[in-house]
Amino acid sequence: MTQPIYAIGDIHGQLEMLEGALQRIHQDGGPDARIVFLGDYVDRGANSREVIELLSEGMRTGRNWVVLRGNHDRMFSMFAETYPKNDSRLLVGYHWLHDRIGGVETLASYGVEVSEGDRIYQVHSDLMKTLPDTHRTFLKNLQNTHVEQGMLFVHAGIRPGIPLDQQTEDDLLWIRHEFLDDPREHPWLVVHGHTPRKQAEHCGNRVNLDAGAGYGRPLVAAVFEQGKVWRLTDEGRQALTPDKD
Repeated sequence: MTQPIYAIGDIHGQLEMLEGALQRIHQDGGPDARIVFLGDYVDRGANSREVIELLSEGMRTGRNWVVLRGNHDRMFSMFAETYPKNDSRLLVGYHWLHDRIGGVETLASYGVEVSEGDRIYQVHSDLMKTLPDTHRTFLKNLQNTHVEQGMLFVHAGIRPGIPLDQQTEDDLLWIRHEFLDDPREHPWLVVHGHTPRKQAEHCGNRVNLDAGAGYGRPLVAAVFEQGKVWRLTDEGRQALTPDKD
């Protein structure tokens, strides 16, 4: 019998919510539960640094975890390079420090305050003084995909009809409508986040676990076992099926 696999949607610096999700998983599956994190650990919430510290420490100590890359994690990693870069998938006029993106909140969690009139090189220099090397390494070593038990775990989704080894990182981290609006079956059940909904949803060919924690809504933890899916709540498992959501 295969073991259940747990997954957690977009966290966005919500440390308390993450700790609650991990506790629910612990109660359901024990301390060695297999957990896949779907990316977007930073931005918008107040505790991006603490979220990365928790996840990187878990990986360092050998927890049974798979930690995937989200587009916000890539934006943070690009800003933290020797010469800060901006993600080309952002809309014209947007950048990581834009009010709607959340990089300012991530910087604040590292003790870096951004003020009107600051220049990028100044903010970048301040971050380099406080960003632990372990966090930079953690961001660089994140996976883009994970396949297990007939499921593909990925942050945003896939471009339908394209083999997995030919998918671009841009699509895996950023794709929306070309993937979300395609009802065709994929070679796997695709488990993803990236596009916030009011609650987790099962669409038959995919399961979306981004319920908008970055905007203060609940962080979703789910369990996949023998072809079935459940949300994990404080009261236990709650079935997540295509005809109910």
